[in-house]
Amino acid sequence: MRIKQSVCYPMLKPEDMSLEDFFKEVSEIGYAAVELWYRGEDFEEVVELARRYGLAIASMCGHRSLSDGLNKRSNHERIEEELRESIDIASRHGIPGLICFSGNRQPYQSELEAIEAVADGLRRVAPYAEEKGVNLNLELLNSKVDHPGYQCDHTAWGLAVCERVNSPRVKLLYDIYHMQIMEGDVIRTIRENIRWIGHFHTAGNPGRNEIDETQELNYSAVCRAIAETGYDLYVGHEFRPKGDLIEALRRAFEICDQG
Repeated sequence: MRIKQSVCYPMLKPEDMSLEDFFKEVSEIGYAAVELWYRGEDFEEVVELARRYGLAIASMCGHRSLSDGLNKRSNHERIEEELRESIDIASRHGIPGLICFSGNRQPYQSELEAIEAVADGLRRVAPYAEEKGVNLNLELLNSKVDHPGYQCDHTAWGLAVCERVNSPRVKLLYDIYHMQIMEGDVIRTIRENIRWIGHFHTAGNPGRNEIDETQELNYSAVCRAIAETGYDLYVGHEFRPKGDLIEALRRAFEICDQG
């Protein structure tokens, strides 16, 4: 299965190029999709523009507040409402996955209590996600460099949530950059847990810059391993290029074009 690649528009938004020209360039490179984060007033316009250039929408955030998330039971009613609305939008536009967040660790809560809370929060929405055919992807983020305090910061933590919910629509957003920082052993982890992964993100480490020879991850090998599992969703680029944006995206596409 050849890797389908996407570009995270909010992270890689060009400063000196119109959005239409950017999507045209992305499409011509060979990308299959773009990603959005939160829904702004221009959401429909961005979706329509992407479609004009043959680009799908690979992913978007399902609810607000990365740091104030599902591990707080007091948030469950709000997040359920936001996720149901996002599921409807995703279903309407053919968006396969929504990003969900554990939130930051709470001083009153053990790790097990937090896992149970996140699982209970997702369990409230999982049947509706199943009905609409949309994945709820719990994002794995590093708490060492970029997101101090974030709780779902190891694969095993996220897997414990997914296994408790036990829904075909509750999965992980496996961010390769973040998990390289926290635990490494990326290829083995992907191979062993691909059934629980609904989306991937990339970036170079250290620095979160281009995925080139200046950083420690071998993305050709990582994407080859992903392709060999039969994974058929998206690998999304979410790095910050130090050099030319389009050239960085062209090089990233070439490196990850495996299968």
